This record gives sequence, C-alpha cells and structure tokens, in this order.
Amino acid sequence: MSLLSSLRSATAPPVAVEIAASRVSAAAIEFRAGKALVSAHAAEPLPEGILVPSLATANVHDRAALIGALGRVFDRLGGRPNRVGLIVPDPVVKVSLVRFEQVPPRRQDLDQLVRWQVRKTAPFPIEDAQVSYVPGLRGPAGQEFIVSMARRDVVSEYEGLCEEVGAHPGIVDLATFNVVNAVLAGSAPPAGDWLLVNVTADYASIAILRGEHLIFFRNRASDTEGTLADLVHQTAMYYEDRLGGGGFSRVLLAGGAGGGARQTAEVDHVRRSLEERLTSAVETVDPRTAAALTDRISVAPALLDTLAPLVGLLLRGQDVHVD
Repeated sequence: MSLLSSLRSATAPPVAVEIAASRVSAAAIEFRAGKALVSAHAAEPLPEGILVPSLATANVHDRAALIGALGRVFDRLGGRPNRVGLIVPDPVVKVSLVRFEQVPPRRQDLDQLVRWQVRKTAPFPIEDAQVSYVPGLRGPAGQEFIVSMARRDVVSEYEGLCEEVGAHPGIVDLATFNVVNAVLAGSAPPAGDWLLVNVTADYASIAILRGEHLIFFRNRASDTEGTLADLVHQTAMYYEDRLGGGGFSRVLLAGGAGGGARQTAEVDHVRRSLEERLTSAVETVDPRTAAALTDRISVAPALLDTLAPLVGLLLRGQDVHVD
C-alpha cells in the first residue's frame, strides 16, 4: 500500500530511501535506551538527466542506472531490505489544503468528497490520480485536510525501482514533509507558527506550520522566473494577510549544502532576506536533534541535508529523545 500526505501518520519502516534528481540515499536507525541513532547511511550521486521530477510526465529516463545506484546504496547500507519507506521529490505531487465545514462520518463518502474537491485543479484526469489525505488544522471554519495528488503511473515508476532490487515501498512520501517530520521529532520542536524553506538543486518548497499542523505549502521549480527570496517574501505577506499570522516562532532553512555555487548563493540570499524581513535568526535544520549519529565526529552540512528527510520518515510517530 502506497501512501502520500502521510506526514506523521504512518508506521515507520526499518529503512528509508530517497530517490532525488541529484542522488539516491538511504538510512536506517536503531534505538538505544530510548534514544534514536542513525546506525547506517549511504548515498550515491546521480548524473544529470537520468531522473527528472515532474508532475505530469515520465520521471525516469535511465532505469538501469537508477536501479544500479539503488542496489549499491543498499549494499553499502549493510544489505538489501525487504521493506522501505520511499521519499520522492516534491514536484512529483500536487499538495492542496482543503477545508470542509462538515466532515462525512463514512470514510467512503469523505474519499469521494476529497476527490471531487481536488479534481477542479487537477492537471490530469482524476481517474489517473492517486489521491490521499490526512487531517490538518481544525478551527471554527471547519476541518482542513492536507491532500496529495500524483499520477498513479509516475508513483509506480519510483516504486518499481525499489521493487526491482527487492525492496517493497510500504510508504511513499514527500521530501519536504519528512524534513518537517525531522524537525517535529527533534528535542525542541517548534511551538506556535513556524516557517521552513527546503532548497534542492532542482526545486524549493516553502511550508508554514501552526504547531504540528501544516497551514501552507508551495513548491517552486529552480528554473521558475523570479527569485526564491521573492517567493519567500510573497509567502510571508500571504501569511500575515490571509492566515492570521502573528509572527514566526522559528524560521528554518534546509538544503543548499553541496548544491553548487549558484544554489549556495541563492540559499545565502534567502537567509539574509529572511533575517532582514523577519528580524529573526534563521536556523539550519539539523536531524541530529532527532537522531544522533553513532560517531560524534564533525559532520559536513551536505550530509545533514541528506539525512534530514530520511530521519524524518524513520521517526514518524516515534517517542524518542537524544542528548
């Protein structure tokens, strides 16, 4: 069974794997005295063009190369797992927040209502879509749901890569959702409203949360006209004007390390813009607040960026603590 929008709602698998445009990575955790530890991790860079994340077209352009990279990553992890949680790039999925004043008591009726609501903005026939949802914030205006919609054949491309090396993906979820999960699983998860900007080589996503509830999500391709800093500024204005925002308790930035000079410069610009506009320090997401590394040597920022979504998926729903 594949799940999307499974933020904080699904049982964690023993191994998490992320298939991104620039790399394949995987990690496993273990628990010692109630503390989560990253027991193994591996990553392999991918040549440009063999995977191109897209909502509406085929993503896999060199299946053999991707299967080979997956196999090598699993082998370096210590063996090929039978079950994994699979993280896919954000552009593969359209995320919507929908609100209903009244929620049907029967799950089947709610399924139909959600699909009817999102079909209005679907970029492809709803009959071809895999749609899933989880409850979001509940307020006087009704119950919100976080809805994810992807083309079924596109999701199957990613699942098929894992299955080819003997790993069944019991969970399929988004990269940024699991960066959020890593933050929420940390030793001091944010309270109040908080902002996350997650930057990769080919896209950036912005999420606003109210406590543990997602209240805003937007994804932007790296080749989109305009700067990421402009998009963050527009998002902050929308938050203040339309979401009743009273200010962010924390502002977090993920990604940017190891992504080349252009990406690093853009991330630095976003950091400066956020600090100037919000008059608040911008923190870097550090998955070690949720799961320590077995060796306490100095860790490169690029590794922390790689581990963040993997740790987030592995710790969903877990009650853990770290030193």
